[in-house]
Amino acid sequence: MAFSGKFEFESEKNYDEFMKRLGLSGDVVEKGRNSKIITEVQQDGQDFTWTQTYSGGKVITNKFTIGKEGEMQNMEGKKVKATVKMEGGKVVAEFPNYHQTSEIVGDKLVEISTVGD
Repeated sequence: MAFSGKFEFESEKNYDEFMKRLGLSGDVVEKGRNSKIITEVQQDGQDFTWTQTYSGGKVITNKFTIGKEGEMQNMEGKKVKATVKMEGGKVVAEFPNYHQTSEIVGDKLVEISTVGD
């Protein structure tokens, strides 16, 4: 399944609880809640470029290859080592303090991030 495309953020569930469990301050949580996020994904075989542009100008770009450990910037803005896998048509990343799955459903990018249980 090709992940290439440009996707606009539409909604979230349990955002505040998730961000607080990551240990982020109320200011950061509030700022993030009001951000408009555009995610652009370019896939070339097993190689990905995943860019998220936030309102206010913040841009996070991660380049990774499925199955290979690489350095990535997480949603907290920290550089971390992660290995991204492809499982059942989903891109799966295990970061030090949260787990993220991403998949294409119709014409939408659906991202699910979990911390703990």
